[in-house]
Amino acid sequence: MSGSYDDSVGVEVSSDSFWEVGNYKRTVKRIDDGHRLCNDLMNCIHERARIEKVYAQQLTEWAKRWKQLVEKGPQYGTVERAWCAFMSEAEKVSELHLEVKGSLMNEDFEKIKNWQKEAFHKQMMGGFKETKEAEDGFRKAQKPWAKKLKEVEAAKKAYHAACKEEKLAISRETNSKADPALNPEQLKKLQDKVERSKQDVLKTKEKYEKSLKELDNATPQYMENMEQVFEQCQQFEEKRLRFFREVLLEVQKHLDVSNVASYKNIYRELEQNIKAADAVEDLRWFRANQGPGMSMNWPQFEEWSADLNRTLSRREKKKASDGVTLTGINQTGDQVSQPNKHSSLSVQSNTVQSVQSSYNPFEDEEDTGSTVSEKEDNKIKNVSSYEKNQSYPTEWSDEESNNPFSSTDANGDTNPFDEDTPPAMEVRVRALYDYEGQEQDELSFKAGDELTKMENEDEQGWCKGRLDNGQVGLYPANYVEPIQ
Repeated sequence: MSGSYDDSVGVEVSSDSFWEVGNYKRTVKRIDDGHRLCNDLMNCIHERARIEKVYAQQLTEWAKRWKQLVEKGPQYGTVERAWCAFMSEAEKVSELHLEVKGSLMNEDFEKIKNWQKEAFHKQMMGGFKETKEAEDGFRKAQKPWAKKLKEVEAAKKAYHAACKEEKLAISRETNSKADPALNPEQLKKLQDKVERSKQDVLKTKEKYEKSLKELDNATPQYMENMEQVFEQCQQFEEKRLRFFREVLLEVQKHLDVSNVASYKNIYRELEQNIKAADAVEDLRWFRANQGPGMSMNWPQFEEWSADLNRTLSRREKKKASDGVTLTGINQTGDQVSQPNKHSSLSVQSNTVQSVQSSYNPFEDEEDTGSTVSEKEDNKIKNVSSYEKNQSYPTEWSDEESNNPFSSTDANGDTNPFDEDTPPAMEVRVRALYDYEGQEQDELSFKAGDELTKMENEDEQGWCKGRLDNGQVGLYPANYVEPIQ
């Protein structure tokens, strides 16, 4: 471009300038980029929503697992409630993060999607209507000026060619004057050539200057038209930028749970539950329920009765209608079950008195604990160091259907191991308690011994098994557990 055009625009011309022919395409491309940026923002919000959902699910699973561990563990009283308050906090925070996920997807994501649909209109032949309109507007504004620029470039090229030809003619004429062999006619031709070259230079220069002047005159209108189309693109982009800012502020509000009143209440309640933990109160409770404060049926003198010397058969052991009687149980010191703070299994006093000839470690005591199913127990063992390091037997509860000490199971109605042990198949089992055989056809074993179950539990709750020394006999089904 000419120096006069440089002065008119007042800036240094560069091939990368917006005013150069075709350089408006970057502004047009921004429209297509705006549509893609809407997709990117939606993907960004969608991924964050998925993270919120996964986090909420993990909080819920963590709270459920550890709530079971604490409730079934040895902790008790107000400290137990303070510990469980953390699980309640996790469940409530999980609900809040699910609400965040819902807000991100149902409000923010959908808002961007709808705005994109309204702002960008696809064409049948591909691309967007807004992109084509901007492209056509810039091309129309630039076409007259680009035509004159092309004329200027052609005139400049012709002028520069004439100047080159003039210089070459003058050089030849100068050299011919020094050549004595050149005749006057040839010299005249060279001089005419120089004269014509000078005339061509003047003519092309005049044409070049004229076309350049016309281009300079057309430049203001060109700039005005280009500015007008550019401003239209700016307004379209401004709508997108302002919309993005608005959406990002809404996303920020949805993510900032610290301003949610219920979020603050969660931790206020958690703090209150922890501060409510009272060691003195818990020790008083333990004394009253598990220590010296418990009631005791102290031994009293009783007259001899023929009924007391009667030996109970296996059927009579399991079919006592007024209570549950467990005989032959010798608990080892490291396997005494923790008392259950949620449920109890009371042994009727008249049954205890009728079988004082046999030792029952559970008389006048509460139930030994809550039942943990085999699958749940395996899951807990993978998490709780307490369950891994302790050798306590499986805890039982009369609240669950597979409690072998409940009145239903004591009468032989159900077998807690039926689901896990296929019929007519030998299964390795481990003794939970010591057992001394009361009759010749019964086995004797210690807690922790392993044996083979040969037959499933019968109606009276007895199984047939084989010790590792080859001895075959019967044993109570609820004294063993399958080896995983």
